[in-house]
Amino acid sequence: MPTILLRPGDLRWLTGPMSLWDLLLVLSALVTGLAGGVFAAFSTFVVAGLRRLEPADAATAMAAINSDAVRPPFMTLFGAAILVPVAAAVVGLAGGHDGAWLVTASAAVVLLGMLGVTAGGNVPLNDRLASHRDAAGWAAFDRPWSRWNHVRTVACAVASVLAALALA
Repeated sequence: MPTILLRPGDLRWLTGPMSLWDLLLVLSALVTGLAGGVFAAFSTFVVAGLRRLEPADAATAMAAINSDAVRPPFMTLFGAAILVPVAAAVVGLAGGHDGAWLVTASAAVVLLGMLGVTAGGNVPLNDRLASHRDAAGWAAFDRPWSRWNHVRTVACAVASVLAALALA
């Protein structure tokens, strides 16, 4: 019968020197979780707040937010949420580490559910909104962008959990 109590070796990455593999797993869980948190913030209150504005004002505000999103603070996190899980998958598979398949799945989820959705869904909508900062532009943007953003949020949460499970 499995126990829910931890044995000293269960937290190997906390009890001794951290290997590259362990470091990549911790960082994978962290950066994918943080990226998911940014997307969740937009899904739960940023876009909801914008919906309280006049549609043309919401379009202008969101276009301004989108132009700020491509600055280093967010882009560094976004890039890390892609590169770190991919690096962890490579190190895990090459080294034959336990949990390598979990972090490989994490990397795949991030590549498809975060990067793919961003490139194929959110960015084209952002570009269209930048050209049409009016009520019609907001109406065409709001719901589709939010749906794609929910997908990114869930993908990052799943990727973070998979990376965390690889630590166990």
